[in-house]
Amino acid sequence: MEELQLVPIHTGPLEEFPPSPELPEGAIRVRWTDEPGLVVDTINDVVYDERDGEKLYLQILLPMEVRPTIEPPTKKYPLVVFVPGSAFMRQLPKFSLPRMIQLAQRGFAVAITQYRPSEVAGFPAQIEDAKTAVRFMRKHADEYRIITDKVAFCGDSSGGHTVVMAGLTGDGLLDNGQYGEFSCEVSCIVDNFGPTNLALMNYYPSMMDHTGPESPEGMELGRVNVLEHTDLAEKASPMSYITREKRVPPMLIMHGDRDQLVPFNQSVRLYEKLRETGQEVTFYKIEGGFHGVGGLKSKEAMDITVDFLTKHIG
Repeated sequence: MEELQLVPIHTGPLEEFPPSPELPEGAIRVRWTDEPGLVVDTINDVVYDERDGEKLYLQILLPMEVRPTIEPPTKKYPLVVFVPGSAFMRQLPKFSLPRMIQLAQRGFAVAITQYRPSEVAGFPAQIEDAKTAVRFMRKHADEYRIITDKVAFCGDSSGGHTVVMAGLTGDGLLDNGQYGEFSCEVSCIVDNFGPTNLALMNYYPSMMDHTGPESPEGMELGRVNVLEHTDLAEKASPMSYITREKRVPPMLIMHGDRDQLVPFNQSVRLYEKLRETGQEVTFYKIEGGFHGVGGLKSKEAMDITVDFLTKHIG
């Protein structure tokens, strides 16, 4: 019988753990060059507020370094508050998990945010909820290991509209004041194909109506005809809150040029207004991109997002 010899337990850094010299016959060597990144801890269904009979949830993704011990993680990370799109209606936040896990693997804590749907509460409920989510995460910064002065907004479609509105107005406007001892200001904004001027959406090609009372925009304004309530549409449009006098957080805009639901021109207008008023903005036209697909979920789009976030909160 082969005599076994005990080997001391390795307590040094993981990088110094010795490789095994064994190579059984028939085994194949593989030399790797890269992995997706950090492992990710998911904390599901965290209630951050309750309004209009709705419990509002966060799906929290926390990066974790691989550690050779069982000590709890202590490193803190910049935070991305992500608002998924839903035409302002009830969201399916967990559908965003695969893409947001990629972001967490790249070193960002992520809070996927659920807002009140328009059939329960219209404008400005969604903006209020996004701000409340930021404040909730700052309140629990130690628990979720986030760096409180490195926070970004990111959103798709109606979520893009929500984060741009929340980022533009900051503390004060369109705000319910929940957790008001904490700021909801952010360092930068990522807007993926969000509406920016609600009254003009039907003036460009689209595969859906944007003006009737049952349209997403009509529902958001209180189940009204958008063109008959242009005053409300103006209040609910990011374009109305951009001035040369007020600094806007640096913004990244991405939009597919074949978007069949939110016209590409919506992002063009936002970009041009930001440039006219001297704000910091970068715009990527995704060639052949449809609404949320066709390049918008590609590695290239994720790399662009990560580079932007790293520059401003990384």
